[in-house]
Amino acid sequence: MPRDDSADEGERTHQISGHDGLGTIVSRSLAEFGDLVGQAPERVTGARRTDAGWSLLVDLTELERIPSTTSVLATYRLDVDEQGFLVGYERLRRFVRGSTD
Repeated sequence: MPRDDSADEGERTHQISGHDGLGTIVSRSLAEFGDLVGQAPERVTGARRTDAGWSLLVDLTELERIPSTTSVLATYRLDVDEQGFLVGYERLRRFVRGSTD
């Protein structure tokens, strides 16, 4: 079977540059953020590259209520470095799960 040298070249470039894919960056930073705040984030609602690494928008349930549509959620911005390690975070807004923008 013929070798796909372009795939090998992409893998070598990835290993040399040390840059992880977005999925790895997000997984690593969510795990660290969850450990720090003591609960698991629900979802990532945005991700963008910055000069210093990545900026992620993450939703987290801050107050669980019944029914769940009345639970209070918050959106946090996570600043992470090139490897996906958390360097800072801040809460941007709070909202009720059942509300829309």
